[in-house]
Amino acid sequence: MTIQTKVVISSLLGNIVANPQTAINNPSISNGFTGLVSTLIILLIVATGVALVTRKLRIPYVVGLVLAGLAISKQVLPASIGLDPEVILNLFLPILIFEAAINTDISRLRSTIKPILLLAGPGVILSATITATLLKFGINLAWITAAAVGVILTITDTVSVIVAFRNVSVPRSLATIVEGESLFNDGIALVLLSIISTIFTQGSFSMGEGLQQIFIAFVGGSVLGLGLGYLCVGLFHQLDDALSNILLTVAVALGTFQIGNVLGVSSAIAVVIAGLVIGNLGFRYTSAPTAVSLLNFWEYAGFGANTFIFLLVGLEVDPSDLFKSAPAALLAIATYQIGRICSIYPLLYLLRFFDRPIPLRWQHVLILGNVKGSLSMALTLTLPLGLPNREEVITLVFSTVLISLVGQGLSLSSLVKKLNLSRPSPVKQKIESLQLNLISAKAAQKELASLLDSGILPKSLYEELFAGYQAKIAVSEKEIRDMFSQINISDLGENGEQINLEGIRRRLYLAEKVAINEALRRGLLADEIGQEYLKLLNTKLLSLKDD
Repeated sequence: MTIQTKVVISSLLGNIVANPQTAINNPSISNGFTGLVSTLIILLIVATGVALVTRKLRIPYVVGLVLAGLAISKQVLPASIGLDPEVILNLFLPILIFEAAINTDISRLRSTIKPILLLAGPGVILSATITATLLKFGINLAWITAAAVGVILTITDTVSVIVAFRNVSVPRSLATIVEGESLFNDGIALVLLSIISTIFTQGSFSMGEGLQQIFIAFVGGSVLGLGLGYLCVGLFHQLDDALSNILLTVAVALGTFQIGNVLGVSSAIAVVIAGLVIGNLGFRYTSAPTAVSLLNFWEYAGFGANTFIFLLVGLEVDPSDLFKSAPAALLAIATYQIGRICSIYPLLYLLRFFDRPIPLRWQHVLILGNVKGSLSMALTLTLPLGLPNREEVITLVFSTVLISLVGQGLSLSSLVKKLNLSRPSPVKQKIESLQLNLISAKAAQKELASLLDSGILPKSLYEELFAGYQAKIAVSEKEIRDMFSQINISDLGENGEQINLEGIRRRLYLAEKVAINEALRRGLLADEIGQEYLKLLNTKLLSLKDD
């Protein structure tokens, strides 16, 4: 399979920006740009249809996008469009990393940082080494090529895993480990791949040079991310305006990545650190409407990036080549899963000697969720020209990613469900049932008040219905109060989950934050008073243990 990456957008826009009059007078440029716009509109319509179908069938959205891309023939599109590794690495990757980072709660990340760093550091190196060795002897690749592919196949597609988690109840700590590992292992994999490319181009490389490059990449990336992150937080003081802050965060996310490339440090780690600083400190200095606008923008940006990436993955692969390379791809999947198994179980067994142990069923999920994604494909296209078996490796990785996305992505939800990760205790189930009564009754009372104010409901009927719901609320509140007065500080469920005051306090603090942000958004509170209390709530949240 020959992968042809077409950079249509950059060339057309470059011509138009450089000489707009030429673009107007040149029909080929004008028609090319019109065709490109038409292609993007078609892809957006396809993505919308995929979203509707996948929601109806309850399958991962990204899997549906890949299958839709496979079904679309490039010949029917008005303009050629392909998976450009430069666009993936310099535009989509910073967007996805930054969006994940600003939505990551440091209080949760801090409580799981040891397993995250263990898996994203030694775990990636060990898994890549085992995978490369098996590929070397299983597919007869050159050592340098096998090493590069081993690193590429250690990167997981967190999007598919998180989608599966939405369909199945999983402990929040497990979701935090999965998200946290993905935040850091991309950066580590990029550094390792850079070292492998240097070895190939220079012909020699010492262990000291490798350690020095890793140290500079991570320490430099962390310092860069902290510096630009705090700079952005400082500017938030001056720019409490949603549109200005959105532009600022876009500049920081994309600029941090580019500056990291220029300085030779880990751009991915720099974006992660900057996003964590802004998401956990910057929003304290903005008004609630601005913070909501920022989060909504980045949610949309991340969703859009994933939509185009996975759709283009399907467009880029020739179905006939997929069938031809399927046996080798299945072997590659087996090798990287063996590498994952040999890194997850031993490392997390050692974890129990210096941190709380990770349940065995959680470890199974970390292995089952080892799905490959678009970044693996993009990194494959960036492999140095002249690398042994480069074209065969591109075909192999593309087919491996596609089979992984479809096969593992479709089965992940059912496999996770069979593990019964969340089996709450009877006490917790009873409490949640009573909470359901409270939520539904209070929602009904709110609707009754709306009907009364609009004149649809007479006051006598309103009072009768309202009293019925109030009685339901009173009974549920009394039962909840009695239950909490009888249970100890922690009541353990079957799988070790705890119903504890820390978890209850977390939910109460979060509820307070939502209420205060809503009051600020509606102008019911002064920003200064509201923000001071939000700072206090954030401090309290950071002091809580993970539940």
